[in-house]
This record gives sequence, C-alpha cells and structure tokens, in this order.
Amino acid sequence: MNLDRAVLALAGTMTLVSALLAALVSPWWLLLTAFVGLNLLQSSVTGFCPAAMVFRRAGLASGCAFR
Repeated sequence: MNLDRAVLALAGTMTLVSALLAALVSPWWLLLTAFVGLNLLQSSVTGFCPAAMVFRRAGLASGCAFR
C-alpha cells in the first residue's frame, strides 16, 4: 500500500466510523466527519496533510499525490 491509498483509507474509515457513531451515540459525532472533509479539502489545496506525514514516517512509499 502506498501513501496515497493509506490516507484515503484512513479518511474513509474515519468517515464511516463517525457516521456510525452519529447514528448510534450522538449526532455530535458528525463534527468528526466535517473535520475529515475539511482536512481533505485543505490538503488538496495546500498539499499539507498531517496523516501523510505520519504514514511517511512509518515507512510507506509516496504515491503521485504526496511527492
């Protein structure tokens, strides 16, 4: 798995988990969904992604999006 796919997998997992928690626990968990969406938007504009930095330090190879 490369860095790009790991970031997308993390974002998708966090979105699904927050939607599940919003349905089962509290609608306030939708704030996590909003945070993930805003982070994806800002990383597409600026190229800065904290999750990509963590995955890079973990040794994942960069894909075309995070070079």
